Amino acid sequence: MGIVKEFRDFAMKGNVIDLAVGIIIGAAFGKIVSSLVDDVLMPPLGWIIGSVDFSKLSIALPVSKADGKAVEIMYGRFINATIQFILVAFAVFLLVKAINTARKRLEQNPPPPPPVPPAPPSKQELLLGEIRDLLKSGR
Repeated sequence: MGIVKEFRDFAMKGNVIDLAVGIIIGAAFGKIVSSLVDDVLMPPLGWIIGSVDFSKLSIALPVSKADGKAVEIMYGRFINATIQFILVAFAVFLLVKAINTARKRLEQNPPPPPPVPPAPPSKQELLLGEIRDLLKSGR
């Protein structure tokens, strides 16, 4: 059972869970960026260039005599993927830049330390206080 316990300890560490959350969010972010590129950025760019649909740009190679199927090099999809990569890299750059800026601000202006409660009086101080009170009362 040692390996099962070891695996459980490994899987429950904060780093592994943080990594899993990051991968899931990254996958969802990738879909958003794909939609941004394919559905928002590329259609107007294709329209400006002259009604070009980048996802359908390709170079057809000669048909093979054996199976009769045409082979295409889909360089338009490569252009879309390159733009998606640039957008993701830029978003990650902005995120890292924001985190670094926040860290620098925190290092320059650290939060004040929490107030330290006063220590309770020692037995000697309590005894001296009682003596003082007795002297004041005149006993």
